[in-house]
Amino acid sequence: MRTAQKMFLTFILSSACILVYQYQLSRARFISQDLDRADGDIEVQNLNIVKRLLSSNGGENSTTTTTTTTVTTPTIKLVNYTKNNKNNTIAQLKQQYLVDSNTATNTKLNNDNGNRCTCDQKDATNSERHLPPLYVITPTYHRPQWLAELTRLGYTLKHVPNLVWLVVEDAPKPSEIVTKLLKKFNIPFEHMAAQMPEKYRKLKVKPRGVSNRLRALDWIRANATDGVLYFADDDNTYDVDIFTEMRFTKKVSMWPVGLVGKYGVSSPIVKNGTIIGFYDGWVGGRKFPVDMAGFAVNVKFFLSRKNATMPYKAGFEEDGFLKSLNPISLHEIELLASNCTEILTWHTQTRKYGNATPVDMKKYSNTNLVKLNEFVI
Repeated sequence: MRTAQKMFLTFILSSACILVYQYQLSRARFISQDLDRADGDIEVQNLNIVKRLLSSNGGENSTTTTTTTTVTTPTIKLVNYTKNNKNNTIAQLKQQYLVDSNTATNTKLNNDNGNRCTCDQKDATNSERHLPPLYVITPTYHRPQWLAELTRLGYTLKHVPNLVWLVVEDAPKPSEIVTKLLKKFNIPFEHMAAQMPEKYRKLKVKPRGVSNRLRALDWIRANATDGVLYFADDDNTYDVDIFTEMRFTKKVSMWPVGLVGKYGVSSPIVKNGTIIGFYDGWVGGRKFPVDMAGFAVNVKFFLSRKNATMPYKAGFEEDGFLKSLNPISLHEIELLASNCTEILTWHTQTRKYGNATPVDMKKYSNTNLVKLNEFVI
């Protein structure tokens, strides 16, 4: 009898413990859900406040015409509600950008040859329209992997607001097939051509892309007054966060680039928040041994350097361009990518692909291969 009573009491106590445990779990879940809802409400409220501020101040100050887009930005600071440290860093960069209502950003896309796109930015938020513009310069040339690389880069840049893509071909004139591709992305772009001078084409190691970049820099001198310029080669890989960070460059900003040289990375060397040198697999006597994908320049700063240029010297293009921006000292260089502790750009290279065998037009004259042949190089 005593054994039966003990078993009964044990069963009762066990059941009571299980009920208490389930109650505590249920209560914790409800509290967590309430906190999540409250957190979401706070985020929405913060974002709505920013939107109201921007719309009330900026709506009357924006003017768009067919040839010139003039944006006069309101005198407020951009504020972001963020949940993690990385986004907080970007938010701090945005807060450093104090908008001057007396300064207008003028971007002229007045080329009548059809090789441009101002694109409809109606889906952009007010805060995105008033961000400093980015001018992304991409030199490119005719090769089998050409369209594939431009497609990959185009869909990356599609995620970046307030951007103008300057695509410059090493060719006598812009290719129609590239212009058609660029229009697909709905990104404001300018499609230009600039051939490498004949005397440099004969060199064993050619200074590829210099004529293209110089053409884009001339376009910026003629059409831009503010923002940031960046050289983005079409075969590289980019984390979109780097575009957010570089946008607030005051003079020159730098960050690490992966897959470069024998060290696998090219980067400023930073100690106690200060740049003390450069880490690169090939220094070669350069003052700035950096990769083309590892720096950005403020447009106003660039325009103030009347002699800024890029040399036709393979391997020394970056160094020559940065030195032409003098005076600029190491302590003035702004360090991005969490004080150069992250890699947000990579010097990837597509495998070289030989020229394809042409389609036999007689054999396949009435098939889809005729159309596909336009894309095969």
